Amino acid sequence: MTDDNISEPSSTNLLGMDRSALRQYCETIGEKPFRAQQLLQWIHQRGVSQFDAMTDLSKELRSKLAGIAEIRVPEVVEEQHASDGTRKWLLRLQDGNCIETVFIPEDDRGTLCVSSQAGCVLNCSFCSTARQGFNRNLEADEIIGQLWVAARTLGQKSGSTDERIITNIVMMGMGEPLLNFDNVIQAMRIMLDDWAYGLSKRRITLSTAGVVPAIDRLRETLPVSLAVSLHAPNDELRNELVPLNRKYPIRDLLAACKRYVSGDSRRRITFEYVMIDGLNDSPEHARQLVRCLEGVPSKINLIPFNPFPGTMYQRSSQDRINRFRDILMRSGLVTVTRKTRGDDIDAACGQLAGKVHDRTRRSQRESVQPVPGVGG
Repeated sequence: MTDDNISEPSSTNLLGMDRSALRQYCETIGEKPFRAQQLLQWIHQRGVSQFDAMTDLSKELRSKLAGIAEIRVPEVVEEQHASDGTRKWLLRLQDGNCIETVFIPEDDRGTLCVSSQAGCVLNCSFCSTARQGFNRNLEADEIIGQLWVAARTLGQKSGSTDERIITNIVMMGMGEPLLNFDNVIQAMRIMLDDWAYGLSKRRITLSTAGVVPAIDRLRETLPVSLAVSLHAPNDELRNELVPLNRKYPIRDLLAACKRYVSGDSRRRITFEYVMIDGLNDSPEHARQLVRCLEGVPSKINLIPFNPFPGTMYQRSSQDRINRFRDILMRSGLVTVTRKTRGDDIDAACGQLAGKVHDRTRRSQRESVQPVPGVGG
């Protein structure tokens, strides 16, 4: 299936419209703006996708909407269940691209990992998504549609905080969220809206590889919790792991992080650091990281590398991870080692792949060129 043989839908998809957009839409079709709140509640809190079921709308309005609009959600192609309770969905989009979404249940929360691009325009060497190449940014309805599908599948049908199954969202799936800024912002506005999912900003985390101008823009627009994929304590090594670093080096990135949390002494940036055996996991790397993050309100997530087909990287041993963690903690940095979840269904951090029509041809090149290995 290719983009060329996909016809554009003739009706307007309301799924990705936030309250402001829905108000404008209602006005254009001759309806009162308060209908936007009703539509948000029916679509997102109650999980209704057919206008006939929206019983507090007049029959005339329901009939009108059925003729000009729709609530179109991604198609579930496959659902997988891991032994630890993690669930992963492969979702097909209108153009044939497929993305992955992951739900991670824990005792005190339920976290949904949401994708923002079909593939990823970046090419981080340790990430399975990067090997898929890149097709396009997701639209707002395709982003929020992942939450809609997961909430319905998991049985969450109420906006009540006491009945939520999905309590946290992490924009850590396929893609770089800050390179799809407007669509991600619109989807997150729906997540935050009390007439939709009613999440708080602290329960939505956006993870970025370090798009510095967009970090500043996010602070001014919708300052949700921020996580930064750091993975190295110096520019030479980070250039290898995260090529975006050549454009936005660590010094500029950390300056943006300081600006992001300025004015709020309670806020911290979460720094993600994948632990790759023999590459970035030595005691000296830990000491460099301590110096690197001096003066930045930080929390460190150490992530054991999750292997995927074709990679020659290996996961650091638990002893090396513990030694690295202890150096950070002795320096006063809040540090946790992330528990690997869902790796038996390739749902762990860095393993999401989907099925992408790669416009970059990166996937073809990677299929014949092995990922650089790591000695020792």
